Amino acid sequence: MRLGSQALPPGTPKQQTVLALLACNAGQLVSVEQLVDELWFEDPPPSAIPNVRTYAANLRRGLEALLPGREVLIRSRDGYRLEVDCESVDLCAFRAEVTEARRLLSGDEREAVRLLARALARWRGPMLTGIALGPQLSAQVAAATEDRLLATELYGDLQIRLGRYDEALPVLRELLIRHPLREPAHLLLMQALHLGGDSAGAVAAYTAARRTLREQLNVEPGAELQRLYGRIVRHEGKPQPAEAAEALEKEPATFVGQTQRLLFHLPRTVPDFVGRADAVEHLLSTTLRAGEHTCAVHLIDGMAGSGKTTLAVHVANRLADRFPDAQLFIDLKGHDPAEKLHPAAAIAPLLRQLGTPASRIPPDLEGRLDQWRRELAGRKVIVVLDNAADAAQIRPLLPSAPGTMVIVTSRRRINGLDVDPPVSLPLFAPAEGVALLASTAGADRVAAEPEAAVAVVESCGHLPLAIRLAGSRLAHRPNWRVADLAKLLASNARRLDHLTSGDRSVAGAFAASYASLKEPAQRLFRLLSMHPGDEFGLLVASALSGLPLDDTVGALDALLDCHLIDESAVGQYRMHDLIRQYAHDLSSRVDQVNVRRSALGELLDLMLHMSLAAVDTVERSRIRNHVSLGPPRRPDLVGTQHELADKWLETERVNLVLLVGRAREWGHHQQAWQLARVLWRFLYTRGCYDDIVVTNLQGLAAAETIGDEGAVAVMHNYLASAYLRTGNYSGALANLEKAVEICQRRGDLMNLARYQANLVAIYWILGEPEKAVAAALERLRRGFISDADEVATHLPNLGLALALLGRYDEALRVHRLHLYLGRQLGSQFHLLNALGHIGAVKCRMGRYDVAARALRTALAMRERTGHRYAEPEVRNDLGVALRGLGRAGEAARQHEAARRMAVDAGEPHVEAAAINDLALTLAGSADTVTLIDLHREALRVATRIAHPYEQGRALAGLAEHLRSTDPAEARRHWARALAIFRRMGVPEQFDVARRLAEAEAQWTPESGSSPAAGQYLTGRV
Repeated sequence: MRLGSQALPPGTPKQQTVLALLACNAGQLVSVEQLVDELWFEDPPPSAIPNVRTYAANLRRGLEALLPGREVLIRSRDGYRLEVDCESVDLCAFRAEVTEARRLLSGDEREAVRLLARALARWRGPMLTGIALGPQLSAQVAAATEDRLLATELYGDLQIRLGRYDEALPVLRELLIRHPLREPAHLLLMQALHLGGDSAGAVAAYTAARRTLREQLNVEPGAELQRLYGRIVRHEGKPQPAEAAEALEKEPATFVGQTQRLLFHLPRTVPDFVGRADAVEHLLSTTLRAGEHTCAVHLIDGMAGSGKTTLAVHVANRLADRFPDAQLFIDLKGHDPAEKLHPAAAIAPLLRQLGTPASRIPPDLEGRLDQWRRELAGRKVIVVLDNAADAAQIRPLLPSAPGTMVIVTSRRRINGLDVDPPVSLPLFAPAEGVALLASTAGADRVAAEPEAAVAVVESCGHLPLAIRLAGSRLAHRPNWRVADLAKLLASNARRLDHLTSGDRSVAGAFAASYASLKEPAQRLFRLLSMHPGDEFGLLVASALSGLPLDDTVGALDALLDCHLIDESAVGQYRMHDLIRQYAHDLSSRVDQVNVRRSALGELLDLMLHMSLAAVDTVERSRIRNHVSLGPPRRPDLVGTQHELADKWLETERVNLVLLVGRAREWGHHQQAWQLARVLWRFLYTRGCYDDIVVTNLQGLAAAETIGDEGAVAVMHNYLASAYLRTGNYSGALANLEKAVEICQRRGDLMNLARYQANLVAIYWILGEPEKAVAAALERLRRGFISDADEVATHLPNLGLALALLGRYDEALRVHRLHLYLGRQLGSQFHLLNALGHIGAVKCRMGRYDVAARALRTALAMRERTGHRYAEPEVRNDLGVALRGLGRAGEAARQHEAARRMAVDAGEPHVEAAAINDLALTLAGSADTVTLIDLHREALRVATRIAHPYEQGRALAGLAEHLRSTDPAEARRHWARALAIFRRMGVPEQFDVARRLAEAEAQWTPESGSSPAAGQYLTGRV
C-alpha cells in the first residue's frame, strides 16, 4: 500500500489480509468479528480477537509513521475504519470513475471514455495477488473483477460508437485472451472489425467465438452474435472487403464442427475448466511469441492434485488450431520409480501416435530418436509429456526442429533444461475453489449455501483435486446439503478418507509422490507431522529426524522437489494441511508410538535449550531457580543459533506456544511446564497475555499430572501475571494465593517471598494501596528478596502504591532505585519501566516538563527494543503531562493512542484510565454530552473489572459535568467517589469532599431531596 510517495511495509500475511479488508471497505466500519471470520473462517484460535487487535495495532503504527499527526486507522469498540480519501484506494477510485462515466453516457461520451481509460489504468494486475483471501475478500475480488470486465466492455462499446475502431480492438482482444467466454466482448470485437472494414476478421472472430463456446461450454453462440454474423456474410450494413467471402469459403469444416483430427491423442479435457487464468495466459502468450521458427517448451510443476495435467491439456486444446498436424500425449510415470518410462520406451508410443507402423520403429534409442526427429520435421505438433521424472528422462524427447510445442508436467522441480522457468501451480484462490466446486457439484446447490461452499474449499486446502473429489461426492448425494459435506470434512482425523472417488483419491496422489523419496526423506516427511506449527526451520527438521544438518538439507530438498513442502522464506518451510494430515496418518501406521514420542522429545529438548539461552540474559539467575536443564542432546544444533534472541523468539513464538500443548498431549509433562515458564518473560514484555494464559494452563495441568508441587506453584504465579494485566483480578488473586499456600506448606521461603511480593500489585489495583505498601516493605525489610534482579522486579509495585497514596517523594526514591538497579544490571526492560514510572510521579507532582522528557525517553526505548510492556500507560501519562503543558491537542492524541493500544492488548484497567484522562483533557473544548459519555464509558469498563480507583475518577468526573443540570445526581456521584477514595486512602478524597460540601451548601429543598452531608463525609453509603 502506498500513501503519497511512501510505501507501507506489508507486514505478516494475516496483517496484509486485515489491511486488504479495511481498504476494500474504506470509510466503513469493519467489525472485529468480520476480521476474525476472514482470517480464520472455519476454526478461529482462542487468541483470534487479541491477534486481530495486534495486527491492527501494527498497521496503525505503520500508518502513523507514514502520516504523522493524522489518524488513518480509527478504532471503535466494535471494529476498525480506514479513514482515507477515495482516491487513495484504487478500487474505490475505480468504481467512482466508472459510475461517473456511466452518468455521462447520454451527454459527453468522449469524457466518459477518458474516465473509463483512467479507471481501467488503475488495474495493474489481478486484485490482491499474493494475499490469503477469506470469504469476504473472495467475494470482493469476484465482484471487482466483474466490474472491471463490464467497464472494459463499456469502454470498447464507446470507442466503437465514436468510430475509434483501432482503439477498441486491442482492449477487446486482451480481454478475450483472459476471458474467452465473454459473449458481449466477442460481439463488440466483431462490430469493431466489421465497421472498421475488416469483415473477414469479423467472420474469423465469430468462428473463434463459436469454437470456444462449443468446446468449453458445449453451447452455440447467442442470438446477437448469430444475427451480426448473418448480416456480415449477407453483406448487409457496412460494405465488406472481398476477403470476407474468401474467409467464409475456407471455414466450412470448422463452422459445422466436423474437423477430423486423425492424430488427435490428447485426453478428454474437463468441460468445467476453472481458474489458472494467469498460467493459461502465460503459456498462450509465450507460445505465440515463440512463433513458427522455434520449438516452444513449457514446464508445469506443482504438488500432487494441483491440476497440472488438466492445465496442460486445456492449453493444448486452446492451441490445437495452431498445431494442426498432431496432438500427442504420453504419461511418463515419473512419480513411480518402478514404472518410470525410459526415453526409448516413451518414444515408441509417440511414434505410433504419429502413425508410424510398429514394424518401422527401430529397436535402439538412437534409432528411435533419429526417427522421432525426422517425423516431427516440417510438422506443427503439440506434445504433452505428463508426469515427468527428471531432466534426463525429458531431454531426449525434446524436438530440435521448429514448429513444435512441448508441455511437460511434473510433481518434481526439474532442473538442467535450457528452457523458460517453470510454471509452478499454487493452490486455488477461494473464489476459484468455489467455482470448481460449483462446476462439479452443481451451481445452484453451491450458490444456495455460499458460506458452506467456502468451508468445503477450506477443508480441501484449496487443492483442485480435493475440491473436485469433494464436489463429486456431493454430486452423487442429491439429498445432501453443502453444509453436510462441510461438516463431514471439518474433522481433521478422517478428512482424507472422504476425499476419494472410485480409484482417485487425494491420499493416493500424495502416496505416489512419497513413494519416489529415499528412506531418510520419507522418515523426515512422516515425523514432520509431530511439529505443531504451520512453519518450521532446518533445525526443527534435523531434531525430529535425528539426521545431521547436511543430511537434513538434502532430505528437505527432496521434499521440496516433490512439492511435499514449500519454502516460505530462506530456511523456512511449510507443509500443506492435507499433506500434513497424510504425513500424520502415514506416521501413525509406519512409526511406532515410542519413535514418534522420542522425535517430539528431541524437538522439545532443542527448543527448550534455545529458548532458555534466548531469555537467560533477560531473567538472569531467576529462571535457573525454576528450570534446570541437562546438557542438550543435540549440541550441534543448539550451537548454530546466530540470530538475535528476540528475533528468534518472535519468529518461533506461535510454534513455541503450540509446542507446550503438544508436549503435554504426548506425555512430556516436565518439558511442557518448563517451556511455559521459559517463555513467560518474552511473552509478558510483548504483551502476549493470552499466550501466557494458554501456555501456563497447559503447564499447570502437566505439573499436576507429575505431582511437582513446586512447578504447580510456578505456573499459578505466572498465570496470575497475565490475569492481572487483562483485568481478571479475582483469577490473579486466586492463583497467587494458591502459589503462596503451596510454598508455605513446602517451606519454600525463596519462592514464598517472591509470590507474596507479587501480591503487592494485586493489592494496589484492587484499591488497597496501604496494604500493598506494607506488604512490599515487609518483604524488603526481611531480606527475603536479595537478588538485584528480584529487587528491581518488585520495586515498581511499591512505587506505584506509594504514588497512589500521594507519597510522591517516597515513590520517586523507589523508582530511582529501580532505575539505578536497571543500569547496574544492564537491563533495557528495567530502565524503560523505571523511566515511565518516574514520569508518572512527576505528572502527579505537577512537574510536567520533566515528566514529558522521561516519558518520551521511555517510549523511544520501547520502540528501539521491541518491549511493548506498559506502553499504553506511558502514552496516557504523556498525555497528562502534555495537558499540564497546555498542549491539549497533542495530549488528546496520546490518550486516544493509549486507549486503542489498551484495547488491542486486552488491558481494561489502562483503557478506563485513558478514557477518564481523555475526558479531563477535552474538558475545555468538547461539549458536556461528550464528556459525560466518556466518563460513563470509563465507569462501565472499570466496574466490569472491579477497578475502584478508575471507578472513583469516573464518578467524580460525571458529578462535575452534571452539577449544573442535575445537582442531585451530581451529589450522589460525588458521594460514591468519596466513599471509594476514602476507603483507599488516596488524596483525591479531599478534593471530592470539598466539592461535595460545596454542593451541599448550595442545596435547597426546592432542588430536590438530599441526604445529610455528614453521611457522605463519613463514607457511609
